[in-house]
Amino acid sequence: MSLKKLFLNLIWVLLAGFNLSAYGQSALKPFTTGSYQQLLASNVNKPFMLVVWSVDCPPCLKEMALLSDIHKNNPNLKMIMLAADELSNSEQIEQKLKQHQLDEIDNWVFADENSQKLRFEIDPKWYGELPRTYFFDTAHQRTGISGVISKEEYQVLIAKILK
Repeated sequence: MSLKKLFLNLIWVLLAGFNLSAYGQSALKPFTTGSYQQLLASNVNKPFMLVVWSVDCPPCLKEMALLSDIHKNNPNLKMIMLAADELSNSEQIEQKLKQHQLDEIDNWVFADENSQKLRFEIDPKWYGELPRTYFFDTAHQRTGISGVISKEEYQVLIAKILK
């Protein structure tokens, strides 16, 4: 095979791979070491809510409808969803987010084999129980709560960080 033909074949393979990756590109951002600091830095002086959930967590899935309502009723509150699942579950994660109209917000997925390391980076006192929700005020003072939160509790916590 000539060098020219080899080069053209290589170009074709690269372009084909590029096109395929564009079609299969996920809206989920990979959450790795340093991502937590990136979230804080990109939300300086802004209140936000970080919801850690999983497709394998029945209480998390039950809470998704309420989170969707909260998102719709609080347009001034940034909501970030972080799936504590493996990247291989991306299709299921995206399906659940779309089902609850949460696919257009900031969505992340654990992308490090050492999930304990990622949890520790977020909160050294958190041992992985789900759902886990963090409420950050403008100074990034946070309140972390494990377990399902009632609509009334959400309203109180959101009002506190938006004041």
